[in-house]
Amino acid sequence: MGSENPENARWFVEEVHPHGSSLRAYLRSRFPWLTDVDDIAQEAFFRLWRRRQQNQDEEVRSSKAALYAIARNAVLDLGRRRNVVEISSVAEIEQLSVLDERVDVAETVSTRQELEFLAEALRDLPDRCRQVLTLCKMYGYTPKEVAERLGISEHTVRAQIAKGMRRCAAHLRHQGVGRESGPTP
Repeated sequence: MGSENPENARWFVEEVHPHGSSLRAYLRSRFPWLTDVDDIAQEAFFRLWRRRQQNQDEEVRSSKAALYAIARNAVLDLGRRRNVVEISSVAEIEQLSVLDERVDVAETVSTRQELEFLAEALRDLPDRCRQVLTLCKMYGYTPKEVAERLGISEHTVRAQIAKGMRRCAAHLRHQGVGRESGPTP
């Protein structure tokens, strides 16, 4: 990358790095499901540094606001990447194939069809149940956060999750996807 601009180093040390501990506290409070806050904070520092390096002429108005926005986006990116796994667990689809270069056409079509069945199962849920299940299982909110957000009790959230999981699993079994009824291992 060549020699670094001393002004960028001063900017980072004085205006960005001091927000590290408050950024980590923000991430812990806003995203309690996040297991490695330090990785996201480092990613945010790196992205902001790179943005500053690439756009020398562009002044960052608020280093703190930019850092927090970048960190939030990094968490959302992580959440999106995890959604595929979350969707599988929502409906107990343990046999979904992972799509990669080695998967043949029949497997790809089968997996897509299974995902369509899952989407259909979610659409068929009552509105509140679908909303609770989506917030908890796809966006990673805790039952307590969902309860606060929707103005309902945590017990209601847990009941809606259980109801949604049962209905999705039943819908998928009816479509021939997932476990057959019987004892669970």
